[in-house]
Amino acid sequence: MKEIKVENRREGNILSRVFDELNEFCRARSLFILHYCTGCGAIELPPVMTSRFDMERLGVQPMVTPRQADILLITGYVSIKTLKRVMLTYEQMGSPKYVIGICSCTVNGGMYWQSYATAKKLDEYMPVDLYIAGCMPRPEAIISGLRSLIRNIELGESNNWKKYYENYDYYLGNQQKLFGDEWQTPVDVIGEAEHYGLVGEGTYGEHTEILQRVQQPLKPLEMRL
Repeated sequence: MKEIKVENRREGNILSRVFDELNEFCRARSLFILHYCTGCGAIELPPVMTSRFDMERLGVQPMVTPRQADILLITGYVSIKTLKRVMLTYEQMGSPKYVIGICSCTVNGGMYWQSYATAKKLDEYMPVDLYIAGCMPRPEAIISGLRSLIRNIELGESNNWKKYYENYDYYLGNQQKLFGDEWQTPVDVIGEAEHYGLVGEGTYGEHTEILQRVQQPLKPLEMRL
């Protein structure tokens, strides 16, 4: 019997489409944010989180662990050393997951664009769903950005997390340029790509070959950072 892909079966099943839409709606209305503050970018977030603007009315609330978070909120400049922690945090998050870059520093380095010690473009190392530019953007801009992300999730248009698996060799290559060829994290990204059925033409390449060649078994709690 000819095997039919899951996606094709769902397209022909009205009930599946209804449940998919309901699932996207519920996901968009229950989002947990993991805030990673790297500098002055967090100064406008307390009003966003508290009663002045109250982001919880949108179904968005803070979370303290990456395993339970849906959104990685990165504010301020990202130093090369800090980027290691950001990557480890991102890879530990369960999929689907979303990234918001706040401040001009995450877009192009901001006032640190000439610094040798900062990563200039965050989207060279992980997929970014939404940028909120400014130095620092006002709370109204952050709320507007959250609304945009919620709308995209409801419509099923915010799928940048899949790009990390489909183009893993590209992102890994940029990471290796900064951290060296021996860079690795405890997360088996290629294994996750196979699990989600997201292995693409860009998943494997010269950089994943380097990773497989130098990768060492990790002991419990060892992060090799």
